[in-house]
Amino acid sequence: MLFDDRTDAGRQLAKALDDYRGKQPLVLAIPRGAVPIGRVVAEALGGALDVVLVRKLGAPYNPEFAVGSVGESGHVMVADYAERAGADSRYIAQEAERQLATIRRRRIQYDQVHTPLSPAGRTVIVVDDGLATGSTMCAALQEVRAQKPARLICAVPVASRDAVMRVRPLCDDVICLAIEADFGGVGQFYRDFRQVEDDDVLMMLKACQ
Repeated sequence: MLFDDRTDAGRQLAKALDDYRGKQPLVLAIPRGAVPIGRVVAEALGGALDVVLVRKLGAPYNPEFAVGSVGESGHVMVADYAERAGADSRYIAQEAERQLATIRRRRIQYDQVHTPLSPAGRTVIVVDDGLATGSTMCAALQEVRAQKPARLICAVPVASRDAVMRVRPLCDDVICLAIEADFGGVGQFYRDFRQVEDDDVLMMLKACQ
């Protein structure tokens, strides 16, 4: 399955989430790449848009490969293959602190234009632009679950089989348009996968305030 861009992926994902239309769901996007998707989904369903701040922990010498993840609360999840990828406990601690610094910086930026919305008691849909290992989504779902939503949904355009297996126990439902066995990276499923910048996120959050 191939998407034109994140807007196209958002439109298709919104159709698959049509059962939540008019139920005022809270759509939480994982910055930065998922925010354009989250904006489209929130608008289509008549919901609200916000972000959930989590970061993957990149492997030594291969930062795009996740060996774990960290959430805004500071909770760290470590993949069972992390040591095989060269990430010992010292490396994980240092990488988690680096990623937490990014989370803190973004929280300050985003809060200047958008008041955070509480997931408590709401139907919450957590979106990303795709799941390779699923580490970041796992962290996001755990962060949101701790805030006691009424229902928690993971929604993505595309994911690897392993990623879907990892996230499924952490939410009430998984909506994924394409589960792929041959998964090199999320970008391979988009014709246009240009980077989303912080300014883009700020603009979208400000527009939906």
